[in-house]
Amino acid sequence: KWTKDVAARLPELDVSRDGDGYASNTPAADADRVYCFFGKSGVVAFDHGGKQLWTADVGDRKGDWGSSASPVLYGDLVIVNASIESESVVALSRADGKEKWRVKNVQQAWNTPLVVKGAGGKDELVIPAAKKLIAVDPATGAALWTCDTDITWYMVPSPVAHDGVVYCLGGRSGVVGLAARTGGTGDVTKTHRLWTSKKGSNVSSPVYHDGHLYWMNDASGTAFCARAATGEIVYEERVPRAGGVYASALLADGRIYYVGREGRTYVVAAKPKYELLATNDLGDRSNFDATPVAADGRLFIRSGKALYSLGK
Repeated sequence: KWTKDVAARLPELDVSRDGDGYASNTPAADADRVYCFFGKSGVVAFDHGGKQLWTADVGDRKGDWGSSASPVLYGDLVIVNASIESESVVALSRADGKEKWRVKNVQQAWNTPLVVKGAGGKDELVIPAAKKLIAVDPATGAALWTCDTDITWYMVPSPVAHDGVVYCLGGRSGVVGLAARTGGTGDVTKTHRLWTSKKGSNVSSPVYHDGHLYWMNDASGTAFCARAATGEIVYEERVPRAGGVYASALLADGRIYYVGREGRTYVVAAKPKYELLATNDLGDRSNFDATPVAADGRLFIRSGKALYSLGK
């Protein structure tokens, strides 16, 4: 339909490190525009015909692993996790890209924030950052609460939520997973943190389904199922030839899809008993790092070389 180039803000990141790139961030779209975040090169809005409408600067720093957080649409705002670029989360006007609010001191957060319903139905924007979860009002950026994670390093996986509880993975060792109840004010670690776990993932994000969390460890190729209420591991199964997994889990049609970096997709039953239903290989000698998406009865998978559309 159209292709547009975006000028890089130089100097750019050295992408010789495996897995890095200039466009790891997934775009967001509404009826009028497509919003793209290119890290230190800024946020750019296009109309659906490809015309550039505006661009916004959210910071000029660069991290060792580039940038990966995707824009979040809320009301008339585009909310961008610019932790790597400016240690901030920034809300921009959808219409013209002008800054509406900014939350500072958001450190080492590569994930996409999540809007959840808190106590009384109030919306909360939850951001997993270094050593803590941060919750703010998505309309104004006003601080709501924080919760210690006991995860000692950066946070890459994006959170998921169900029924007022947020579930997060992250880190390489020690505590690498937790659940926290939304709501509250100030430091809610002692009152709202429900559990922590030493089983998790440092890159790929989980999914929630029928009282359970499902994910695959990014390094070991191990599929996990945990009880959402307690964090107790229900199963921990090494998937044959899985290797590294950066893509997040996809729940679709009663199945969970895990896409490995080498191009193999593992289809697992969405139930608390491990059952590998299929293994499909699209390997094209590039990395498969993007999370797949299901739409209109098709599965879309992107590699470093191609976009694949698969049907029944």
